[in-house]
This record gives sequence, structure tokens and C-alpha cells, in this order.
Amino acid sequence: MATHRGIVYAKQGAAASQPLAVSAAIEILKAGGSFIDAGIALSAVISVIEPGASGLGGDVFLITHDAKKRENLAFNGSGEAPHLANRDAFSDSIPLTGYKAATVPGLVSGWFAAHERYGKLPMAQILQPAIEYAENGFPATEDFIRRINGHLKERPETKLFKDLGIDRELQLGEIITNKELAWVLKEIAKSGRSAFYEGSIAEKIISGTEGWISKEDLKAHKTRVEKPLSINYRGYQVHGNPPPTQGMILMEELLIANHFQRADLTDSDWIHMQVEAKKKAFTDRNAIIGDPEIVNVDVDSILNSENIAKRVSEIDMQRADNSAINPSEGSDTTYFLVADSEGNAVSWIQSVFHGFGASWAVPGTGMILNNRLTGFNLDEKSPNFIAPGKRPAHTLQAFVVTNQDGTLKYVGGTPGANIQVQTNFQLITGLIDDGLTVQEVAEAPRWMHLSQSSSSAVNESIDGILYIESRFDGAIIEDLKSRGHKVEVLPPFGHGSSVQVLEMLPNETYAFGSDPRSPGQAAGF
Repeated sequence: MATHRGIVYAKQGAAASQPLAVSAAIEILKAGGSFIDAGIALSAVISVIEPGASGLGGDVFLITHDAKKRENLAFNGSGEAPHLANRDAFSDSIPLTGYKAATVPGLVSGWFAAHERYGKLPMAQILQPAIEYAENGFPATEDFIRRINGHLKERPETKLFKDLGIDRELQLGEIITNKELAWVLKEIAKSGRSAFYEGSIAEKIISGTEGWISKEDLKAHKTRVEKPLSINYRGYQVHGNPPPTQGMILMEELLIANHFQRADLTDSDWIHMQVEAKKKAFTDRNAIIGDPEIVNVDVDSILNSENIAKRVSEIDMQRADNSAINPSEGSDTTYFLVADSEGNAVSWIQSVFHGFGASWAVPGTGMILNNRLTGFNLDEKSPNFIAPGKRPAHTLQAFVVTNQDGTLKYVGGTPGANIQVQTNFQLITGLIDDGLTVQEVAEAPRWMHLSQSSSSAVNESIDGILYIESRFDGAIIEDLKSRGHKVEVLPPFGHGSSVQVLEMLPNETYAFGSDPRSPGQAAGF
């Protein structure tokens, strides 16, 4: 398969959707930093220069691989609902904008939880590249301008860009600064985690949200470090994020696919099976997803062999299931990966949920708050029912794949809300079943099953639309239509994902791949 980009072979490196952020990670790795040091640097820089997708006012999830221990961990940096966020606080729905759409920000806590375990360099050094970009500026890219224009079209009344000092008529290459965010980063670099959750930054969050997020809310927040979900797929162990995020969907999709042999199926059969497996997994997800610290989330009930066999038996290989079930979806996210020379790697995803989050910045901080509270359900019967101190269901998830002896094999992921688990399904099967290289799998044509395009706040349904890139053979597209799929053809690279992926080769060199659907890159040394 011909590719637009070459594979980057290196002993350590990073891949992300923003080249300047990748450069920051490389700078930290060259300074002797660990994979997590470089990951934090990349996270901070991308929070400054891609604020529409993620930032200090949002959440983070990691899957880490410790080569020496052959240990994989899941870091859950999602925020809790504030003390005032209950059913009585809302009428018919939770607003998409403003501070009442926000949960407690978890990204900064996630930085320090990961750094405590794996950090080598001081946080002040790690955050310096982000501080410099916030204080001295970075050039506006086509993607940056596109995101702003898209948000203004969706929310023309927003005051966000005025509050951030960003001209609505922004020109390509124009230098953007955020000196208030530089102050926030300097405070964190100087005083650590406590600056954000108990000190000077916390005070601004409390006053700016008029007490919606309280002193107690911030002080009570914590990052959870847990064992990841893990399943066997074709002799490899796939590790993903546990609830309240929906990594369980990826695991169920793969367990269903385990019952089908790629060599026995045509390309049309294979895609049809995957789409149907996705529908079954989302159906199961909706029945149990919630905060496992508040409600019983019995993941084994959907990943056990009996349920998988049941779901496999329900797949009609000649006919699409078009029954109607409606989970909700968000949109904007940042995914990246970093690996160091010791064989350690991190699969990292962070988000403010919808594009530009709550479309509201905490006064005096230059920091956009998430609107993750909209991930809750106002139906008391739902396991995802809103309650103070509870974490909402999340779409964020990343993966790490290891060999049976525990050594690293693949790391990968993508932004894209409910597209994530569909894309990662295609990545893993493309690598393992189709034998694609990391760059081939990053560029391979993809499908996504949604109720409409992957814009903010759409509802996905089982009776949805199968969007498929036009690079698939026309005969495959017609075959899928004949099985009852409602197909819409996308431009050649029109899929809403932005994949970054790596493979560790047997000689312990990394092979990095990066998706041309985004302006990012892979780099290493």
C-alpha cells in the first residue's frame, strides 16, 4: 500500500496532531527526560496551541507501559461533578456552554500523578516550552483558524475569543499569545499541583464560576491509577481504559471479532462484521456505563464468553441491524503517544469534550473549561445519572498492545468521541489481522457508523449512517448497501480521526506512524 508519509524509525520519539508539540516532547527526551516528562511537555504545549481540543480545564486518560516491570497502568484524570450539580440544578437539559456545563478539571492532577511515578526532570523544566508559547506566542495555523471559524458558526454569540484576546478575523501565521495562561503554567511550575487545586489558580476558578466549582470540589479531586481492562486478541494482550470511560466497547468489539477468521471473509464481510460488532458493543455499553465508585458497573457481564457468544450469534452476515438505540456523543479531543529509550511508552488522550469546551474561560487564567457535565444523564434510572462528586461517562480511551511475554508491541489511538472505539478497532485489526505497517494502518481507508457527521452534540444510533471513505473499492460500497447499511461516501481522507501509532520491532527500535488526516507528525532520534 502506497503511503503519503514515511515511517519514522527511532530509539525514542513521539507522534501527535501538532508538530510544535512533538518538538517539545523531543526537546525533553533529549534533555534526559522520561516518556512521561515528554508526555507532560507535549500535553502542556498542545493545550496552549490547540485550545479548541484540549487544555488545563479538561480531562486526561493514559495507558502507560513500564518496560522494566512489564506493567501497564490506566490513569483516569476525569473530573467529578461539582457539589451543586444535581438533577434539581437543571430543567430539561444540561447547558452546553458556560461554567455550569463543567466538571472539576482533571488534566493537571493527571500530570502530577504520572510524574510522581515516572518523572525524572523537574516540572518547571518540563513546562517551560508551553510557558514560552503562551507568553511569546505561536503562529496561527490553518487548523487553528478553521476550528475558530467552525465554533463561531456554531456559537456566534460566544465571547470566548474576545476574552482570550483572539481576533475573529485571525490571519494565517498571525502570532497568538495567552499571557494569562502563561501565568497559570508558571504558578504550576513554581508551586506544583496545589497551585491549581488549592492555591492561586483555585481561587480564580472558585470566584470565576461563582462557587459552582467550590474549594471543597477542587480539594477533593484525585487521579485514579488502576489496572487497565485487558483481553486476548489473536495471541496479543490489548489494554484499554476502564469505566467510567468506554474502553469496554473496544474490548467487546475485539472479542466478537475473535470469533471470525479474516482469511475466511471478503473485505465486505469483514467491514460488515465490524460495523455490527460495534453496534452490539454500544448497546451493552449503554446498559452499564457509569462511575464505578458510585454505581455497579459490571464489565464482566458484557465481556464474558457467554455474552460474547450471544452477540456473535445475533450478527446476521447478510443483513445490517438497523434498530434504534441512542447514545450521546461529543467531539473534540487530542491524542498523542510518546516512547523513550528504555522501552517505556504512554498512550495519552485529553479533551475539553466539545469544541472549545464550555465556550467559556475562567477569568484571569486564559483557561477554557470543559463541558463534560453534559456527558451525564438526567434520567434517574440511568447508571449515568447526574450526582455531586460523580464522574460522567466518557468517550475518551486509548490502547496499548503487548506480546504474551509482557513486552511492548503497539501503542495507538485517535480523537473523535464515539469514533475513537471504532477507529481503534480498525487499527488493531489492521495491524494484527491484515499485517499493515504503522503508516499503512494510519492512512488506510476507514469507516465510521454514526447518526450524522461527527459534529458536536450529535446523537449516534444503531439505526445510523455508515460513513465510508471513497478509497474503498466501489464494489465493497455497493455490497454494504445491499446488506441494508445506509451508506454515505466520504472524501478520500474525510474520516473524522487523527491516528498516531507505534510498533516496537523485535530489535527494540520503534516504528512511528502519523495520520495525514491531521497536520501532525511523528518524530524521533
